[in-house]
Amino acid sequence: MSTTTEGAVALVSGGNRGIGRAFVEGLLAGGAARVYCGARSVADVPAELVDAGAVPVQLDITDEQSVAAAVTTCPDLTALINNAGFHGRDRLVLAADPGIARREMEVNYFGTLNMIRAFAPVLGANGGGAIVNVLSVAGAIPTAHMGGYSPAKSATLFLSTIARAELEPHGTTVTALIVGSVDTRMADYVDGAKEDPRDIARVGLRAMSRGERIVDTDRM
Repeated sequence: MSTTTEGAVALVSGGNRGIGRAFVEGLLAGGAARVYCGARSVADVPAELVDAGAVPVQLDITDEQSVAAAVTTCPDLTALINNAGFHGRDRLVLAADPGIARREMEVNYFGTLNMIRAFAPVLGANGGGAIVNVLSVAGAIPTAHMGGYSPAKSATLFLSTIARAELEPHGTTVTALIVGSVDTRMADYVDGAKEDPRDIARVGLRAMSRGERIVDTDRM
């Protein structure tokens, strides 16, 4: 099973910047029929994306009502890119703010679960489709300096595999992207070489088209 970019109807959460924006641009350039750009505020969606054909959608993946509204707005979906994430830049045990780890889990794990639960029936009703979860090398290997972000992304890696098994009979694939250090606002504090978000999106869309399960997107 696979979902090609050409002719796809896709929703990208956190599509207004970074890797999400690169996915929106890649989908549009690849001939997608429609690309919904999810953002907490539609005012945050760049005018350049709207001019290129992206459709802004208000979306807070931690808010089930917001997610339900997005389902109503996007009934024709064939591809879901779960890109929205949160890294609180705190430690886990010796945290300055113990509440950050809970928020990291709410966004990165439960938020992604909200989206998969809500849109799986939509994809199934449209003949099946694809879900792509943008994860992290910190979710594949315990990464102490990334605090609660690492276990949250690890949980979402397990979620991806379980969701794939559950949704396969409905014609929907789930692909987990293992992403290293990328030149985005989330990683602006990281020194050293960083990947171009456009390269991550290109690898991710190719993996989606092949229906792959887990894919390393870059050198890290």
